[in-house]
Amino acid sequence: MHTISFPKMADYDVPALYLFRHVTDYKIIKPIINLNTMETGSKHSPDFVCAPFKYTLGTLINGLELGADILIQFGGGCRYGYYASLQEEILKDLGYKFKMYNLVTAGHTDIKRIYKIIKEIDPNIKLRRLIRYGIVAMKMVKYMDIIDNYIRENIGFEVVKGSFIKLKSKMLCDFSKCKGLIHLKRLYRKYKKEFRRIKIDKPKDYLKVGLIGELYTLMEENANYGLEYELARHGISITRFTNVTYLLLKKRKEVRKYLKKMKNIKYRLGADALDNIYHTEYLCKKGYDGIIHIKSSFCTPEIGAMPIINKIAKKYEVPVIFFSFDTNTSKVGVETRIEAFVDMIKMKRGM
Repeated sequence: MHTISFPKMADYDVPALYLFRHVTDYKIIKPIINLNTMETGSKHSPDFVCAPFKYTLGTLINGLELGADILIQFGGGCRYGYYASLQEEILKDLGYKFKMYNLVTAGHTDIKRIYKIIKEIDPNIKLRRLIRYGIVAMKMVKYMDIIDNYIRENIGFEVVKGSFIKLKSKMLCDFSKCKGLIHLKRLYRKYKKEFRRIKIDKPKDYLKVGLIGELYTLMEENANYGLEYELARHGISITRFTNVTYLLLKKRKEVRKYLKKMKNIKYRLGADALDNIYHTEYLCKKGYDGIIHIKSSFCTPEIGAMPIINKIAKKYEVPVIFFSFDTNTSKVGVETRIEAFVDMIKMKRGM
């Protein structure tokens, strides 16, 4: 029997594992990211490649060490869209025996292509079963993103520390065991109520910060060293636009709208750069107290967007801070910069 492994990004391995376990009899390895993962990925990666390449390579190596012989990669809309080919060569040079499949190449794919690849992975997969559990997995992603948005806005004000994270872990566990779409909807309604029952002490004049940047570093907690939780520790309400629901269902349509609305930009800048420029202006107009831009080191599209983001923020007099992450970034340094940024926006507010 074959064994499948794939990279980790935030908690989205939960719906991915759910889907694979229901459509194939192959063994599925749950991806992880830890210090060893990061070190291994960095060791075998080119020096000037972006951090997502290193993290995902590390998780793939971990999967291979645990017996995987099928690897699944998901490319992005920038250089990362071509990384699967390079990672495949690196892994083969290391002596691993496997077959790699890339569901998304250079940010482009479609249902027919995905189905063709999945049938190649496991010819016994039934289309009806794939559609049925694919819908459940997508709904799971949507529900997770809605709950995460609520957590992000309120976790900094919870009365009993750890309440949100504890309940979220329980929710993800139950989601992973759901029996189908109807059961999933019931679980979602149940947990939506339970999250709103968590006691919070949120002042009327609370501080609001918007997070923008490169998608992987924004969404993967290990890649940004828990930056969201660090902000929450200082009593900050957080808004983040980028999640899988946005990327899969909204981004293409939204980007066309951004191009029509933005006066100074006529062309797409690649990856998430245009989105971040538009969201910067949106956050400024909505009266946010600060903006944090997050990217991995050597992320070319975001480097091009940073001067424009800075210009917009200066126009509206909204503080903005830029973080560039790599596998050797210091967590203490991140915490120190966040603390200084929070002090600055508090002073600006006269708090």
